[in-house]
Amino acid sequence: MRVPRFKIKILIISILPIMLLLKELLHLNPIATESLYSRLLYPPIGKLLSTLTGVFPFSVAELLVYLVVAAILVVLIRMVYATIKSNNRLNTALNHLINGLCVLSIGYCLFLLLWGFNYYRQPLAVSLGYNVEKSTIADLKNLCSSLIEKTNLLRSKTLEDSTGVMYLESFRDAAARSNIGYNNLSQTYPFLGGTFGQPKRVALSYQFSYTGIAGIYFPYTGEANINKLVPSPMLPSTICHEMAHQRGFAREDEANFIAYLTCKAHDHADFQYSGYLLATIYSMNALYKYDPDSYRELTLKYSDDVKRDLRYNSDFWKQFEGPVEELQERVNDTYLKSNKQADGIYSYGRMVDLLLAEYKKGF
Repeated sequence: MRVPRFKIKILIISILPIMLLLKELLHLNPIATESLYSRLLYPPIGKLLSTLTGVFPFSVAELLVYLVVAAILVVLIRMVYATIKSNNRLNTALNHLINGLCVLSIGYCLFLLLWGFNYYRQPLAVSLGYNVEKSTIADLKNLCSSLIEKTNLLRSKTLEDSTGVMYLESFRDAAARSNIGYNNLSQTYPFLGGTFGQPKRVALSYQFSYTGIAGIYFPYTGEANINKLVPSPMLPSTICHEMAHQRGFAREDEANFIAYLTCKAHDHADFQYSGYLLATIYSMNALYKYDPDSYRELTLKYSDDVKRDLRYNSDFWKQFEGPVEELQERVNDTYLKSNKQADGIYSYGRMVDLLLAEYKKGF
């Protein structure tokens, strides 16, 4: 017996509230989410997707986004035209609404199954064995001072271009070397290991820069997509950040910390420097918020090389500031909050708590 198409559509739509309920249950049980989904079910999914798309030298995700946007525009035009021409506009509009809900249900359920449930895994600090606790301003200042000293030292071991800015030979070279830190760190933390597809550069990176985004993980293809124009001092840590998402660490603050750890564990000074620079920026920003005087005092400790890199990175992003970036920021804020990241875009700052916990352990 053939099932009516309408019933199939209703069945598809009804899956969405079930998945939302499962999402809430996993949010309440991070240990179960960690063991059953993030450690057991997700790794083979992420590896398979990234391996399949890794066959292609370009970003499959970027191509899909363009095709989907074009398809949406075509479908919307046809829907409006069909509704206007219909003898029963109400029924036609309702049918279009049901079709839209079906697509939404399928898309969001796939997002959760393919990657999204990772938002509800246990905190990274638990997996690392770190004790995250309240710290004093003095602790933060000491952390910043230590990071600046290490950053200055590593910067002296890197290449620089004719303008005196830290230099990488190419995106391809950086991407090819990006897994070294993960391989090294997986000896201590096996959950950071695994074979995944290589990071991909975004073809329209110049246009992409207007969103203010340095990289993005695309769950439907398992690809770590990188803005190839990101200044060299920040490119290695950006790549490692998206690779952390690829390994199932969805929270932005935790992906930042993993980027720092894997860059730190890398064999090459350019990656190590980029990781320490990332940590220094976040820690110093936190110090500025709570103790501006100490912040200004410590900025005097930056080497001239590091100052040039920071100035270059800042100038690069300033040229793309505008309404597109502001809109993207609001969208990203809403997206993070919808996935139980209550602080929204400000959750990035919690990376400093992990840095302080590591510092107190004497690492």
